Amino acid sequence: SRSHGTSYPSKRARTEPSFRQTPQLCKAGPSGAAPFPRRRSAPGAGRRGCGMAPDMEPLFQAWSYFRRRKFAQCSALCSRLLERAPGEQAAWSLKTRALTEMVYVDEIEVDQEGIAEMLLDENAVAQVARPGTSLKVPGTSQGGGPSPAVRPVTQSGRPITGFVRPSTQSGRPSTMEQAIKTPRTAHTARPITSASGSYPRLGTATMLTNPDGPFINMSRLNLAKYAHKPKLAKALFEYIFHHENDIKNALDLAALATEHAQFKDWWWKVQIGKCYYRLGLYREAEKQFKSALKQQDMIDTILYLAKVYLRLDQPVTALNLFKQGLDRFPGEVALLCGIARIHEEMNNISSAAEYYKDVLKQDNTHVEAIACIGSNHFYSDQPEIALRFYRRLLQMGVYNCQLFNNLGLCCFYAQQYDMTLTSFERALSLAENEEETADVWYNLGHVAVGIGDLNLAYQCFQLTLVNNNNHAEAYNNLAVLEMRKGHIEQARALLQTASSLAPHMYEPHFNFATLSEKIGDLQRSYTAAQKSEEAFPGHVDTQQLLKQLREHFAML
Repeated sequence: SRSHGTSYPSKRARTEPSFRQTPQLCKAGPSGAAPFPRRRSAPGAGRRGCGMAPDMEPLFQAWSYFRRRKFAQCSALCSRLLERAPGEQAAWSLKTRALTEMVYVDEIEVDQEGIAEMLLDENAVAQVARPGTSLKVPGTSQGGGPSPAVRPVTQSGRPITGFVRPSTQSGRPSTMEQAIKTPRTAHTARPITSASGSYPRLGTATMLTNPDGPFINMSRLNLAKYAHKPKLAKALFEYIFHHENDIKNALDLAALATEHAQFKDWWWKVQIGKCYYRLGLYREAEKQFKSALKQQDMIDTILYLAKVYLRLDQPVTALNLFKQGLDRFPGEVALLCGIARIHEEMNNISSAAEYYKDVLKQDNTHVEAIACIGSNHFYSDQPEIALRFYRRLLQMGVYNCQLFNNLGLCCFYAQQYDMTLTSFERALSLAENEEETADVWYNLGHVAVGIGDLNLAYQCFQLTLVNNNNHAEAYNNLAVLEMRKGHIEQARALLQTASSLAPHMYEPHFNFATLSEKIGDLQRSYTAAQKSEEAFPGHVDTQQLLKQLREHFAML
């Protein structure tokens, strides 16, 4: 199958080194859509209606701020009300909700595994999983997915997706060294931990929103008293869970409240399940979510329960759950998207594409579905069709570096050369951090190799490393260019760096094996070829090299 990288290395004989075969499409992020223009009103019109009149009752004005998502102003006004009347429950509840909304993160979409969760996980997982039943053990897909020669893979062995999601941000490392080195968040140099990324650290959100100290003193809070007041209890729970990130006290409050409701309130059971999930008690969370579903059929509860099954590495159970949910909620976009994500992570790309198309039948502006279908067409050697999907995103108002990078690649491989460099220039101007800039320069290097300008390619790959010193693909391709110049030692050093940064890639191992075999270092060549075969068992050139080396060792 023809790859989307440089064309000539794949046509060469076994002894020639191979470039990193695939340019990497950037993942379309969930942000970037242009806001809708607001209609301007006549001077003085609508002031009383929006709560800005000076004689408006303060509590209604605070409620108006809350409705318009001006949470800081709402909180400040509620604070002034509470100074005058400390026992005002309405102001207290409104301020609690405003502070919660400032730091609120949808728990359904948050699925970051930290180092502790990955390496200190006490849940037993079968090491030899049956094909198509595990997400954590690579190489168990049922087929239908592209090979690593066509589509780049993550260190967990799954192909990269077309859309940034929390579960695709980091792989699943097998050693502590890889865990510390590879999973990075987008805006920090630290590895992902349980409290970084989307979860605020304990107490830090309080200090951000209340410079004078915490609004509620958790140590002096009488949870049993609030549990008997359902309306206050729900606002207080969300404040403790999202704002304070104090899962233990939140669980205690939810347990007391559900007991007061005689275990008939499904909402409290869902909250208890969320607390258990955060604490790593997945089986207890499963029981709570199932009990809540028996009382009230809700889409959110189905999504929470599916998260539990995915964390327990039971994707087939999660798929069955989603399909049962579709029987009760036909055409629900969230459920269809969940099925598509699982198929994509299990390397069943064709099934994932079909479900993403079903998503677009229900919601034709779904950014994730459009981006993933476009990415699938690009890696299936259909850049013209992929170009239509990315152009659709541009028409919808998505305007970011990743989109223009992907447009540039599609234009190049669709032979629309007049738009290629323009798109890459726009992508460079829109890059928000050095990692994005590095990816654009890396793909520009691929374009340069494609047109035969190796000097430009060399400069582009070097600029990639200037912006991101851990870009393994750039190290590999620079090594190939150094080999062509006859600089053997520099090439070996670059390939060793690429192998240590990305042990899941087969190209650095194969190139190092080829180079070592040329200079007579057969032992190192054999070791590197074995690593290449482990990363990509179907690579024919690696198998031929191993066969030749074994015949040579047999002669000795």
